[in-house]
Amino acid sequence: MSHDEMLAVMNYPAYWAFCWASGLVLAQFIVEHPEWVKDKRVLDFGCGSGVVAIAAAKAGAAKVIACDIDADALIATQANANHNQVAITLYSDFYAIDEAVDIIIVADVLYDKENLPWLARFLARAGQVLVADSRVKNFDYPPYQLIDRRAGTTVPDLDEFDEFRDVRIYFGEATG
Repeated sequence: MSHDEMLAVMNYPAYWAFCWASGLVLAQFIVEHPEWVKDKRVLDFGCGSGVVAIAAAKAGAAKVIACDIDADALIATQANANHNQVAITLYSDFYAIDEAVDIIIVADVLYDKENLPWLARFLARAGQVLVADSRVKNFDYPPYQLIDRRAGTTVPDLDEFDEFRDVRIYFGEATG
């Protein structure tokens, strides 16, 4: 790889090219527990390559919307949805989604503390949220509650620290 190519990758990382541990765990959870999404309008926030969105579609969601700010992630999501023969609506802007949403599914977006305010935005938008995360160690954000915990691995395996293989799933529901 040339110096210019390496700089290009560093300046525009292809996060969507990995199937992150939390995304795989949340997809598996949804497939095992389709009642979370069946017949619901589902929004996958930070969809990456679309793994969790596709799991929701295959689990019987009435509609699946995938949102990511990375245009290449949306291209990957569409290609993966086509390959899996599921319909997914794509958005690059969370605030441009004007459709009703019953539940938001989120995996691997809390790696930066700047993203934590999204937890409240999700509840305001949908009322129900499933979050899979392996990065926030002291996750104390009521009304989110731990509902499952599993080991996961990013594909391809990045040989991450064991602490990042410990994936927790939280459920949040708006009150009032």
